[in-house]
Amino acid sequence: MSVLLVGTLDTKGAELQFVRDLLHQAGVGTLVLDAGVMGPPYFTADVPRECVFAAAGTSLEEIQRAGDRGRAIEAAARGAVVCALNRAQEITGILGLGGSAGTTIATAVMRAFPFGVPKLMVSTLASGQVRPFVGVRDILMMHSVVDISGLNRISRTILTNAANAMIGMVKGPARQFAEGGLVGGKPMIAATMFGVTTPCVEVARKLLEAQGYEVLVFHATGVGGLTMESFIHDGLIRGVLDLTTTELADELVGGILSAGRDRLTAAGLRGVPQVISLGALDMVNFGPPPTVPEKFRGRRFYQHNPNVTLMRTTPEENDQLGKEIAHKASAARGPTAVLVPLKGVSALDAEGQPFWWPEADAALFQSLRNWMSPQVQLIELDRHINDPAFAEAAVQTLLEMMNGKTPSV
Repeated sequence: MSVLLVGTLDTKGAELQFVRDLLHQAGVGTLVLDAGVMGPPYFTADVPRECVFAAAGTSLEEIQRAGDRGRAIEAAARGAVVCALNRAQEITGILGLGGSAGTTIATAVMRAFPFGVPKLMVSTLASGQVRPFVGVRDILMMHSVVDISGLNRISRTILTNAANAMIGMVKGPARQFAEGGLVGGKPMIAATMFGVTTPCVEVARKLLEAQGYEVLVFHATGVGGLTMESFIHDGLIRGVLDLTTTELADELVGGILSAGRDRLTAAGLRGVPQVISLGALDMVNFGPPPTVPEKFRGRRFYQHNPNVTLMRTTPEENDQLGKEIAHKASAARGPTAVLVPLKGVSALDAEGQPFWWPEADAALFQSLRNWMSPQVQLIELDRHINDPAFAEAAVQTLLEMMNGKTPSV
């Protein structure tokens, strides 16, 4: 088993060799992938650049003739992913070195590997905005401090620390994953939560834990929903309690906490039992008041804190959200139920609260009735989402579906 070292051996060869030798001295095997283009490689790679570009559907010669740096990086990233996945059974960790190009290539490979495989990127960009590189994966970004351009007392220190970190990760207790969670561990349930649905999810979490499940709660802030979807896609989740689907509202209306168009699809595609509800669909999220787009002037707002401004969704938006949820739920390959809290979908959506708007909620509920497939259990409860009885019903429904039963709520 080996650590995959990803970099450009024409520009970062000495540094990669330095790290490779440190790993070897610690008894850790390596697999070196060269994504370089122009100059000759500093040393011979296990996966040469010719193979990388061939895997991308092109050739090194064609890329060199084109002289297009952007095209070269894109092709190198695509080919490196293919080459790495072809040898995935050999790889126990991934370590990359680079500037903007090397970081783009190496982290593309890292994002293609599942949670739990150690991933470490030494990058000149690690002190800035790293979300495009990390995505939803467990990638450790380490700032190179100086440019990765030759070995000196600073770069040697950084690279030695990086090598030692990877040695520690790959030599630590092994973690094996299988369908539904860690091998030998409790089956895992994914749940979504927002501040305004916390009482509901906390009750549900405790009930599921009492039944022997491990509950992973994801904060529905965009990246939270994306991360949950990736865990489901990777086969780590036994059941889904998607009680807080607020990210759909941000995607529809243009808020800052969208999880993208594919939110609410992974469980359906994999056939994982799922209970869906409408938590916080009464709101769209923005930053401080000056950041709210001018086109929303006159809408109903609530200042959650100095940095978060919430905007109430309208009946028209809720009608669209109901249709979207119904279509995605109806396309699911596995047991699916949608639970409707008829007395409100968040702490702010209750009688006497700032977002109480029965007509808007009614549009959401009616849209679900109009568009939901008969194969999906649409369960309407005369409860608020934060009523403990609602959480109990959601848990009961999920447990029954995971046990192959028809929900009796």
